[in-house]
Amino acid sequence: MISIRNLHKRYAEGHAQRAIFTGLNLDIKRGQWVALLGQSGSGKSTLLNLLGGIDLPDAGEIQIAGQTITTLREVERTRFRRRQIGFVFQFFNLIPTLTVTENLLLPLELNGLATPEQCERALELLDNVGLGDRRDSFPERLSGGEQQRLAIARSVVHRPLLLLADEPTGNLDAVTGGRILELLLTLHQQAGTTIVMVTHSQEVAARADRRLRLDSGQIREITP
Repeated sequence: MISIRNLHKRYAEGHAQRAIFTGLNLDIKRGQWVALLGQSGSGKSTLLNLLGGIDLPDAGEIQIAGQTITTLREVERTRFRRRQIGFVFQFFNLIPTLTVTENLLLPLELNGLATPEQCERALELLDNVGLGDRRDSFPERLSGGEQQRLAIARSVVHRPLLLLADEPTGNLDAVTGGRILELLLTLHQQAGTTIVMVTHSQEVAARADRRLRLDSGQIREITP
């Protein structure tokens, strides 16, 4: 599903350049759930942005499902991202002026997929995440856990090949975070979606198929 070869990325810090990745290589199989760990500033969120085509590396290649996204023009990366990738963030990024249903259907509308059949399936997904009775509510009326459940449903409603999650339980209490993790696990098992999740939690990471740690611009596998 994911192939990264000789990836380099630097950022300017004042008059200096800070290297985030220096020749990073990584392969992730289709359907795997990968937990990405590392200290703050190690490049975890940067890697998600590169995988999502939001940012570009200074050198190297990223392939997703056989598509080399690092050679695509910006408009092509945007189109690929909208159709093939879902994002879940620590901050829910819901649109406050849209209802629960309208937030949920947005990816379908952006992809030209909002057919009656797809919309009906989307509403079934809303029932599956326990928000079927909140369809006409606005995000501000939802609890933090409900907002994150909606954000997760929105991220998978268009059936992406890849789900990128950046600390999706980071702003939630332990009980709510556990429920969100179980929801992600259920959706992962049902749809077989490949997931790359940034987390600081060893408990969350333990549920993944693979655990990887970023350190000094390189990545290593954490064995059980």
